Amino acid sequence: MRAALLYSAAGSLLLSALTAAPGSDSSRATAELRGTAVAAARAKAAGIDFGPCPDAEDLPGSMRCGTVTVPLDYAQPDGKQIELSVGRARATQKDPHNSKRKVRRQGALVYNPGGPGASGLYFPLVGLLPEWKRLGAAYDLVGYSPRGVGRSAPLSCKDPKQFFTGPTQSPTRPSESYKKERIAQAKAYTRGCAERAGGALRHYHSLNNARDLDVLRAALGEERLTFVGSSYGTYFGALYATLFPAHVRRMVFDSAVDPDPEEIWYRNNLDQSAAFEDRWKDFRKWIALHHDVYGLGRTAREVRRSYERASARLAVEPAGGKVGPGQLQGAFLQAGYYDDQWPHRAHALSAYLKGDPGPLVEQAAQHPEAAVEAENSRAVYVAVECNDAPWPTDWEVWDRDNTRLARVAPFETWDNVWMNLPCAYWEGPRQRPLDVGTGPGELPPTLILAAERDAATPYDGALELHRRLAGSVLVTERDAGTHGLAGGPNACVNGHMEAYLLEGRLPGRGADCAARPEPKPKPKPRSTAPGKPGAGRPLR
Repeated sequence: MRAALLYSAAGSLLLSALTAAPGSDSSRATAELRGTAVAAARAKAAGIDFGPCPDAEDLPGSMRCGTVTVPLDYAQPDGKQIELSVGRARATQKDPHNSKRKVRRQGALVYNPGGPGASGLYFPLVGLLPEWKRLGAAYDLVGYSPRGVGRSAPLSCKDPKQFFTGPTQSPTRPSESYKKERIAQAKAYTRGCAERAGGALRHYHSLNNARDLDVLRAALGEERLTFVGSSYGTYFGALYATLFPAHVRRMVFDSAVDPDPEEIWYRNNLDQSAAFEDRWKDFRKWIALHHDVYGLGRTAREVRRSYERASARLAVEPAGGKVGPGQLQGAFLQAGYYDDQWPHRAHALSAYLKGDPGPLVEQAAQHPEAAVEAENSRAVYVAVECNDAPWPTDWEVWDRDNTRLARVAPFETWDNVWMNLPCAYWEGPRQRPLDVGTGPGELPPTLILAAERDAATPYDGALELHRRLAGSVLVTERDAGTHGLAGGPNACVNGHMEAYLLEGRLPGRGADCAARPEPKPKPKPRSTAPGKPGAGRPLR
């Protein structure tokens, strides 16, 4: 595994024992299980009253919106309630390849795009795309905003007007004074979360996301759940499969988080930083192959020097007064998620070094109009990950582990630290991560999709989930690293997913798909829309 090799090269990481945190005792767990059943029964009786979507009533297709009510605290199902926003497009029941043939409706297909902090509310619109039409014919396509996201009892930890602070720095060898500054920011952010959310904050975590999913299932009138979860959606999907295996019909885990309780979430992030170094190298190699187009270097090392030259220049004079090294790193981190962004990022870097900052400003600058959504996503990300598990509370542990890792994986390591550091100072109780797993016959067969060089959710996570879910089948896109495969351009991957969701048919063990073709260089950039999943991190 690539991360293991990096760790070996760096020397063993100095991972101190995590401070034990209070978890749910058996009586509370029993109360939460009972509370979930109570909430699900109520939701089944109430259903969902779908009507026009509040933000956009002129949406194409048959998109409609509604809400489902869930308890804030499942141990007290009669206590405070919150509403989750839900979107649905009814199954067309029309064969996209034969308009005269009627397709049998198979119920609701619920989707989550990841995060924590991402909304899937408008997922049903994918039914208009060719890759989803067969599934949209057989299933009601259902998306929703998890608790804390969007209109679903939204969380906020900071005034959105103060959220974007660019241009910012992004040192790969931060000074002691810079570290102290970031520690102070993390502590202030933690205080902001506690002050703005109060006692409700502790109830935003992955176990409750799994329980909410069961209530949504019941509200949709489904006896058993059909679910596609991407990225972080695979983690609480796996929690759901462990908590409610008898409620599962079919589940697709797309780009799987490693669910090992020892990995959630501190070690997951170390693994992610290591994997992004490989992905950054993949990108640089691709740019070098197209030196005739971009002029950034004929080797990956030369391309890195071009990037570093741009970063140093931006540190002195931000592009357009908006893009500093931090915004440059954020834009190129997105390219680690999605290789279809490679041509546009490479062009922007090339143009900047040749004296035209316009494409870089267009692609990397922060958009004030997206501040509310971005701040909300960040708040939910932090709350869920901090609440989910114990974290090291001693800065020296973070400093030792990441200083060692950054020697061989400098691209993302320290920015990942600053993203997650509020969890070192988080107040309130933490969950104990559930030991995900099902035995033979406990869970219907499930499908796992993974790209071999995915950095956001490294491939070992898919192997671990496959090992823990008896009867699961893993489909691997070889020599590829795009994050999120379901409904993408790989026909082989989509074929396996369709065969499973439409017919219940899984491939044999060791199913592989060849990588999609690498992107072709395009000198003219395409703008990246604010709020795209994966844009601006924290989305997994």
